[in-house]
Amino acid sequence: MADLSEDAPKAGATWGNSYRLLASDKWKAKSAAMGKAVTETLVEYAAPQAGMEVLDLASGTGEPAITIATRVGAGGQVTALDLSPELLEVAKKRARERGLRNFITRQGDAHSLPFADNSFDLATSRFGVMFFAEIDRALHELGRVLRPGARAALLAWGPFAQPYWQSTMGVVHRHVGGEALAPGGPDPFRFSQPGSLAEVLGFAGFRNVHENTITVPWTWPGTPEEVWEQAQAVAVPFRPILNRVPPHLWPQIHAEVYEAIGKYIRGNEIEFGATIVLASGSK
Repeated sequence: MADLSEDAPKAGATWGNSYRLLASDKWKAKSAAMGKAVTETLVEYAAPQAGMEVLDLASGTGEPAITIATRVGAGGQVTALDLSPELLEVAKKRARERGLRNFITRQGDAHSLPFADNSFDLATSRFGVMFFAEIDRALHELGRVLRPGARAALLAWGPFAQPYWQSTMGVVHRHVGGEALAPGGPDPFRFSQPGSLAEVLGFAGFRNVHENTITVPWTWPGTPEEVWEQAQAVAVPFRPILNRVPPHLWPQIHAEVYEAIGKYIRGNEIEFGATIVLASGSK
């Protein structure tokens, strides 16, 4: 198998939106295929209706906003909001390629939404809510811009102890030890504890709050080398442990990652499965 040690993240490497942008461009088709079931699960859970005005928070390169735009029709509109104008440009291009005229982007911060009160009929966020630094403030802002009775439907990662994470970042963590994530830094698993996402929705004033944890397909249509390279590129919260890997350990880590991933190979695909948390509440 190929040795990716020269491509491994180095201390001082520039991570963040620009790095994610390069990864998004390289792996856009396969990343979209892997995330398709998660996106569809959130869209079905959110249940957008024709004519709705919808806000998608932390939309990145455009999902689930683009899929929702196909559901609300010409009489509705979807606004994709993200901090990164570069990622939103990718989203805008994808929407144009699909001929969507009811899709707009807006650069902005979830903690201070650039919208008037009572602007939206529905709000969604896919793998975004875990990274809001001030969750109470962000959810209060979300409630402010929703119309009375409107719903927020949020999706977060379940536990670190699941196939995709354990066969990639889990292998690295076993070698380097210490904290898997920087204390006080971004935590993809912030709401993996059952009831925790529902709790913050309730504290923010949302009513009829529901939460459930489910496992959905999370399938990479390619090789272990590809999915491991993609994982390193997009998993920014794991930069601390990746930067702690001594150069001489990378070949061994790569070999163990490929072996761990190999357990999930089915034909030409890698079927990890993803355990996710869904939570919703109404204004």
